Amino acid sequence: MAGGTERILFVTGKLAESSLRQVLGELRERQAFELDVAVLGINVAALMHVKWLLQKLDVPPGITRVLLPGWCQGDLSLLEAKHGIPFERGPKDLRELPRYFDQQHQRQVDLSRYDIEIIAEINHAPLLERHELLAQARRYREQGADRIDYGCVAGTGSPATAEHIRLLVSEGYRVSIDSFDRQEVEQGVAAGADLVLSCNSTNVDWLSQVDAELVVVPDDFHDVASMNPVIDRLQASGRAIRLDPILEPIGFGFFRSLQRYARTRELWPEHPVLMGVGNVTELSEVDSAGVNFLLIAICQELNIHSVLTTQVINWACDSVREIAVCRRLIKYALDQRQIPKHLDSSLVRLRDPYLYAHTAEELSLLASRLKDPNFRIFAEQAGLHLMNRDGHWQGTDPFDLMRRALAASSIDPAHAFYLGYELARAETARQLGKQYVQDEPLRWGNLTMEKSSRADRHAFRECGLQGEGGNP
Repeated sequence: MAGGTERILFVTGKLAESSLRQVLGELRERQAFELDVAVLGINVAALMHVKWLLQKLDVPPGITRVLLPGWCQGDLSLLEAKHGIPFERGPKDLRELPRYFDQQHQRQVDLSRYDIEIIAEINHAPLLERHELLAQARRYREQGADRIDYGCVAGTGSPATAEHIRLLVSEGYRVSIDSFDRQEVEQGVAAGADLVLSCNSTNVDWLSQVDAELVVVPDDFHDVASMNPVIDRLQASGRAIRLDPILEPIGFGFFRSLQRYARTRELWPEHPVLMGVGNVTELSEVDSAGVNFLLIAICQELNIHSVLTTQVINWACDSVREIAVCRRLIKYALDQRQIPKHLDSSLVRLRDPYLYAHTAEELSLLASRLKDPNFRIFAEQAGLHLMNRDGHWQGTDPFDLMRRALAASSIDPAHAFYLGYELARAETARQLGKQYVQDEPLRWGNLTMEKSSRADRHAFRECGLQGEGGNP
């Protein structure tokens, strides 16, 4: 390592050489290291295996580490033992190399801290069987909930309430109860619930005698001062309280209700405040992640440290997990005085944070060099590309591409199924502006369902289906 400069060897195959050298040209201008390229005698770089590399790879003197294609299989420690330097897998799409190196030099972002409690409501809880109740509570806890809110059915006073809450507490859950029914609340608190939603002048007389923390709401939702008599009464009785001026739906005073939260924080800075976000997330027909992000940002800036959420309607069915991400991300952003960008992409679901496009010239050059029957699929903004040694088909209709490929190539049923599946994913990515990499799952933020594509589709590999997306 001359003068302390790192020297990296990039390993690739014949088809990817041109694309790799183009990307490395950009890296030379941005990174303070020297680089070399080793082009080995294999067309598809992604088909490399450590055992093959042990026989084929020569590492020049002075190399300090080796970067292999991200698809490379096998135990890298074998190569490290032979050559005495670190080996690593790069990204599966070589176009991501600049970002890969940028991330290596970025300061690690600690998103472990948060100070907003998530209270997840089980809606109509008394109507559930014991196993249904526990399953829903378990799912909420796994998604990030700190407390389970036992949502009662108005006017019923169900005898199941106490039994259910006792069961939840015995399983280690912190429980709140959401009811105005005196008997139901008193039995729920006796069973272990330690937070009651909600208290105003209509029930303060008997709630002031209940041994639990109480959430105070206004008698008049448009006037936070209407909480004053209830606050004074509860403080006199020694009850712990939280304040909730009530978030109202969009179109029914939403912005004014946000102003009331700010006013509440000004009038009673010593008391914790709770915000129930369901009136907005459940009642706005829009994917809830972005809505939750903005509401949690407001909570963080106003020092509102508990949030009640529901996830009943389908577009808000992941609210607990969304808020669990939001509270960490926004806490970090505010503490570090940094905008919440390029910190975490968990909630970027419909689009992708980054897109890498091939030029028409790159794709034509690749197609002209293919000598094997294996199909490569690419999704570009202008259309789809399907290619192998028999041709290069492009267009916006995957059915048309498939028809033309079937006419030119001999394809068995398993192979045809594989191509149809991949073309459908490619078209989905193209329509939504997502990055498509053949054989890799589309990225849906924290909703991504990873699949072991190479293992699960070994049978297709046996049929000669080695498409490699961005790593030809």
